[in-house]
Amino acid sequence: MSPQQQQDRVGLVYGFAAYAMWGLVPLFWPLLEPAGAMEILAHRMVWSLVAVVLVLLVLRRWAWIRPLLRQPKRLGTIALAATVISVNWGLYIWGVNSGHVVETALGYFINPLVSIAFGVLLLRERLRPAQWTAVGVGAVAVGVLSVGYGKLPWIALTLAFSFATYGLAKKRIGLDGLESLAAETAVQFLPALGFLVCLAARGDSTFGSEGPAHSVLLASCGLVTALPLICFGASAVRLPLSTIGMLQYIAPTFQFVLGLAVFHESMPPERWAGFALVWLALALLTWDALRTAHRARRELTDAASRAALMSVNVDAPEAVPDVLPDALPDALPDALPEPRRGSISGG
Repeated sequence: MSPQQQQDRVGLVYGFAAYAMWGLVPLFWPLLEPAGAMEILAHRMVWSLVAVVLVLLVLRRWAWIRPLLRQPKRLGTIALAATVISVNWGLYIWGVNSGHVVETALGYFINPLVSIAFGVLLLRERLRPAQWTAVGVGAVAVGVLSVGYGKLPWIALTLAFSFATYGLAKKRIGLDGLESLAAETAVQFLPALGFLVCLAARGDSTFGSEGPAHSVLLASCGLVTALPLICFGASAVRLPLSTIGMLQYIAPTFQFVLGLAVFHESMPPERWAGFALVWLALALLTWDALRTAHRARRELTDAASRAALMSVNVDAPEAVPDVLPDALPDALPDALPEPRRGSISGG
């Protein structure tokens, strides 16, 4: 197995773990009531840094900090990542605890389409026809869902765009999962801690006033946040955006099922129609990705076979007439696969 294949396999394992945990997290946030969304968000930020620092202490992984501090541009990207994931976290907590689990799931279903759009607009990647079709179907789905909800599904769209921006920033930061999360939560820590102090000074904090079990649950936000984000960060630096977009189907599928089966949210026909269009778009993306991967593997195999025949031509010229027809050497350059520049599947 080549080093790149090993990286891809590790990235897939980390990605699956991250999205499975995110898919089940709607079961956790209602346990933190009566704390409001902003208080839960602040606890997520504070306790996440605590959890990450403990892990770094155990692993003794500090060497990355000094070089990072000498790179202002990279620090700015970390600040951007911390900002957009804060928006994502806060809106997601509020959406789950206010009865919008299905719409939050919609946001993460739309997210792969947004990731592809970012690849085209920001990374100058070129889309294949099936991918253009999927993006178009996704846009129609948003229109149908807007009619179904009676308004633009702003929760879903904000979650989709904020998390796609976060994924893009993580890829440009280039840190592994643990280090990246440590840097982001370090940016979040002081504002979050200041908010919690002010909340306690006003007597509005639920930490310590709702019993020890509630306080333990609030503190466990760090673990619930850190584990999937560490896995996601490790996946983001190893996989292309298009692959990450495909893995994202796992989390919203879990969330959608929870919204219907556990939280009993309504799904009128027009919402089913909108979701069906989104799923159609995702099916097109999946089919196109699988077909492209199969074609790439076949081209690599053919290229390797032709390279082996050419080596026979170099090492044993007298044997060539028995192995290759006279016309084959002239045909070889045309048979080799063309390099694919700017492909969405190339990251």
